[in-house]
Amino acid sequence: MKVTSHLDWNPMLVDPTGRRQNKPRTLGKTMVIDKGLGLNGFEDLLDTSGAHLDMIKIGFGTSPLYPQQLLRKKIEMAHAYGILIYPGGTFLEVAITQNAVSSFYAMIVNLGFTGVEVSDGSIEMDRKLRNKLIETGLEEGLSVITEYGKKCWGSSIEVEELIETVTLDTEYGAELVTIEARESGLGVGIFDEQGNCKDEELSRVLSAIPGQEILLWEAPLKNQQVHLLQLLGPDIHLGNISPHEIISLEALRRGLRSDTLSFGNARS
Repeated sequence: MKVTSHLDWNPMLVDPTGRRQNKPRTLGKTMVIDKGLGLNGFEDLLDTSGAHLDMIKIGFGTSPLYPQQLLRKKIEMAHAYGILIYPGGTFLEVAITQNAVSSFYAMIVNLGFTGVEVSDGSIEMDRKLRNKLIETGLEEGLSVITEYGKKCWGSSIEVEELIETVTLDTEYGAELVTIEARESGLGVGIFDEQGNCKDEELSRVLSAIPGQEILLWEAPLKNQQVHLLQLLGPDIHLGNISPHEIISLEALRRGLRSDTLSFGNARS
């Protein structure tokens, strides 16, 4: 076979589904959780997966543990790839408990973060405060991602409460509402102690929400990603993905793995 100097992949091989959006995407967003990548690892992540990555969450309350110049560099690199970057919601919960919310917002804006996560996974928060935190984020020019669900083992979804949360959060300006599953994906939210999806709870949630495009499902485990993609389609938003699994998840979305090969057969 003659070798040419440049040859592109057949589009049918790049995306057998024929439906994957380019960035900036409105469907099928992927969020990675960064639990401590150094600059070299972060740069490798962006070089290999930047086109398939929409959001980076600097996990938990780890943001102040980095050398500040290193953190600024990571944020700057995310900007260059058109990636929304924000600290974990637990860090804002710490700011609430320490009466340092104003300082928190001032610092994350100064550092260059482009988003904020408003959550109450580890604390109790009334509706008035939640609304205020969303409004403050928007006033600071940040994209606001909210989160529903408690982090404690065995916690589940209260559908009526979720409906109210999604409705009010989006009315106040939240772009997405995250469904909590922690970084483990075990014994929390829609997943049982073995990490299997509780389909009955999932169905109740979907029947009550006006559109699944406003939900970001935390699904750190491969079997969870496959199950949700098969059940809800490749255009769902998925989060808490490990940095080394972004390409693997993108292959699942496009029908480039055996688990989702049938996605390519549905091409219209």
